[in-house]
Amino acid sequence: MFEKNKSKSPDGSNSDVFRPMKGSAKVIIGNGVKLKGEITQADEVQIDGEADVTMKTDNLIVGATGNCKGNVETHNADVWGVFDGDIKASGTLTVQEAGNVSGTVEYQSLQIKLGGKISGDVKLSDKIKPIKQEIKEDGDSSVKSLQDSISKNK
Repeated sequence: MFEKNKSKSPDGSNSDVFRPMKGSAKVIIGNGVKLKGEITQADEVQIDGEADVTMKTDNLIVGATGNCKGNVETHNADVWGVFDGDIKASGTLTVQEAGNVSGTVEYQSLQIKLGGKISGDVKLSDKIKPIKQEIKEDGDSSVKSLQDSISKNK
């Protein structure tokens, strides 16, 4: 009679907005927390405290109160606070208005908001270049080997 109506997700399990979806791995380092070490197999890492870490993750968020040092490989990074160290972003690196990124920075796409700072060794990461079709003098097109294409593009 007074039973609570529980919502079910499409897979039939009970869902709760405060609990992460099954299979997601999120790490939150709260404001005032200091962490030193390695983070492995995390889908998303949010740093609002201080962290000196080595990690590989899909998404990194350094909050406004966050201070992150270390060696990071990520797909996307969103920096609101301070990051110092080596970072490789295979997707987009976003430096927000109060964000400060320094060290060795490698990115595929870069976005710096007005007021954001970036310094150090900054470079665009090299992706595999597409194989181009070359047209022979007689009009036939043929695909060259990857090694030939790269050496001609240099």
